Parts: sequence; structure tokens; C-alpha cells
Amino acid sequence: MIPTNTDAAGVTVWFTGLSASGKTTISQAVAEVLRARGYRVETLDGDVVRQNLTKSLGFSKEDRDENIRRIGFVAHLLSRNGVIAVVAAISPYRAIRDEVRARIGRFVEVFANAPLEVCEQRDPKGLYRQARAGEIKGFTGIDDPYEVPLAAEVECRTDRETVEESVAKVLHALEAYGYVDGGEGASGSQ
Repeated sequence: MIPTNTDAAGVTVWFTGLSASGKTTISQAVAEVLRARGYRVETLDGDVVRQNLTKSLGFSKEDRDENIRRIGFVAHLLSRNGVIAVVAAISPYRAIRDEVRARIGRFVEVFANAPLEVCEQRDPKGLYRQARAGEIKGFTGIDDPYEVPLAAEVECRTDRETVEESVAKVLHALEAYGYVDGGEGASGSQ
């Protein structure tokens, strides 16, 4: 049994990027590794949160900002109680990401960076196709902006890296910042 460090301070690991950039895939893999190391981890996926917590919000800039504020609030509650909150949300606007970072404090921003063309080719939900056809208005990257992070702690080039390489980058950053131990479990041993 892997010991769980319930006294550890939490952190929020915030994955941002275009739809289909790899946020969810990488964040789930990071969460799995951290759980295997004995850390308490909760994932907050933007799509799941919208279905369950913020479904009354639309996609105007104000509603998107409020959605990110709410996700940030939950992440803050988790991380201040010793949980590693792993968030995967497009969060297209830099100012609201910075606001959430300031509120939480212990925060690592991960930019899932893939060119728009690559995201459109992946398009698992067909959303880019619908946006290009005019069926979805205000779609991030098509007719609504995505503001690239200026100083993300981690940049995962998901068009050039394997999932494993991206996960390793995120884990290395968490270790370098002292938020997690280097591969030996939350309390230093397995």
C-alpha cells in the first residue's frame, strides 16, 4: 500500500489550450501518476464542470470568465485542503487565468500547445467542423480568440511530443517547484 500524505500542501495544475490540444489526455495521465505516488488528486475537466456545475452559463466572454472563476474557486478549495487539483479547461482569456492564479497562489499553468490545424484534424467532437460551417458561434480559435499564456510554467508541444513526454515535463515542473516528491510517493517511500 502506498502511504498517503494528508498533511501535504495542495497545488492547482491548470491545463489551458485550444479544444483538442491534449489538455484532458495529459491532465488525466498526470493525475493517474500522482495518485499512484500516493497523492490526493481531483480532476476538474471543463466539459464535465459545464455539464454539472455551470450549465446555466453560455459562451459570451462574461460567461466564460465566470465559468473559469467557478472552476478556480473549486480548485482553490481543493488545493488549500491538501489536494492536487488538476484542471483541464480551455480558459481562453489570459486575464481570468491570471486572476485565478492570484487567488490560488500555489498554481502551475500548463499550456497544451498544438497548432489550430492539428486541433482541427483531431477534432474528436466535430466542434471545429461545426464552427467552420457556422453552426457554432464564438468558438475559441475560429471566431473567438485564444490568448496564449505569456509565462506558463510548462509548455507541452502536443503536436511534437508523446503523451509520456508531456506528462514527464509536467511532473518535472511539479518536482522542481517542490509541490511533489520525485517519483517516490507522497511521503518519500513506496
